[in-house]
Amino acid sequence: MKVKRVVILVLDSVGVGALPDAAKYGDKGCNTLGNTARAVSGLNLPHLYRLGLGNIIAVEGVPAVGNPLASFGKMAEKSSGKDTTTGHWELAGLILNRSFPVYPDGFPPEVISTFEKQTGRKVLGNKAASGTAIIEELGPRHIETGFPIVYTSADSVFQIAAHEKIIPVAELYAICRIAREILVGEHAVGRVIARPFEGLPGSFRRTERRHDFSLTPPGKTVLDLLKENSINVTAVGKIKDIFDGKGISNSIHTKGNMDGVDQLLKILNSERNGLIFINLVDFDMLYGHRNDVRGYARALEKLDGRLPEIFNLMRDDDIIIFTADHGCDPTAPGTDHTREYVPLLVYGRPVYGGINLGVRETFADMAATVADIFGFEFGVGRSFWSQIRRK
Repeated sequence: MKVKRVVILVLDSVGVGALPDAAKYGDKGCNTLGNTARAVSGLNLPHLYRLGLGNIIAVEGVPAVGNPLASFGKMAEKSSGKDTTTGHWELAGLILNRSFPVYPDGFPPEVISTFEKQTGRKVLGNKAASGTAIIEELGPRHIETGFPIVYTSADSVFQIAAHEKIIPVAELYAICRIAREILVGEHAVGRVIARPFEGLPGSFRRTERRHDFSLTPPGKTVLDLLKENSINVTAVGKIKDIFDGKGISNSIHTKGNMDGVDQLLKILNSERNGLIFINLVDFDMLYGHRNDVRGYARALEKLDGRLPEIFNLMRDDDIIIFTADHGCDPTAPGTDHTREYVPLLVYGRPVYGGINLGVRETFADMAATVADIFGFEFGVGRSFWSQIRRK
């Protein structure tokens, strides 16, 4: 059966257990999905249960099923690091041997002074901090001075927060582009992130007009391969930003998980074929980084409740693959990403259910498999298409 449409659905940060080298990253014992389930005394995920989520690892409330509808497994990250860009690039077949730089003590003077000179604005902050906390701390001073708030995290990011009435969003984006041009070479962080917010002191709220400015992938990905061969690549959510538009045919930005699902439904209800690469960011952004275990659990259950809508619109020649890009265990003591395996669930009429795909050596097996499905070879990763394909 020829497959015309493949959906890669990235459940941002839904890791499934510590990688063997997790202790080097300070992440020993992390398990985003498993620890979240235990912390809330069990998850209610009936549709992911039937797909075989509980066959990948032990998940309280989601036991293993005898005849899962999907083929299942988990994937190890071969690249160094545990950030969004690294994870997505490896899913697309680009493995990095060196981690992006991080700045736990803030950015060096040469970076900040150049940034201030080119933007004509002094900065506030310049330290590692929680995004919501630093806005509450420095938001009033920002309103008084008009100086943008610059901060980072344990991830390789240069984040710029600004009140939308003080620095309009278009201007904030322009400032971020300046930062992106500065942050190259030894200071080539994975992403520069615009973090607009609104409201009054004591009740600031980050808006959905966040925008990521990533590095351009330094090598060829499966997205490039497909696009070069006239296979449509549709990016939903922050995918276009992560790849700096490289290998993307068209893009749809979203305002959160449920809007992402709504956009996916529209695509599935259309005649559009090719690869649909979608990221659902709320798990990570709203709950993982904020150590909000119950919010994380509710978000998983809310997504599960909408899976029948997705499945009902899938054609006989559609495949959907559920995975993640890293972990962000909300039960861990810190607020940064965690170094974890990611889940692998492959479902659709063209594939067999119940095939145990085991532990894949790299996320890049995803790229090799997607290329294989569309009839191409990709030189990185090992395809599992022949193991699950219905003849």
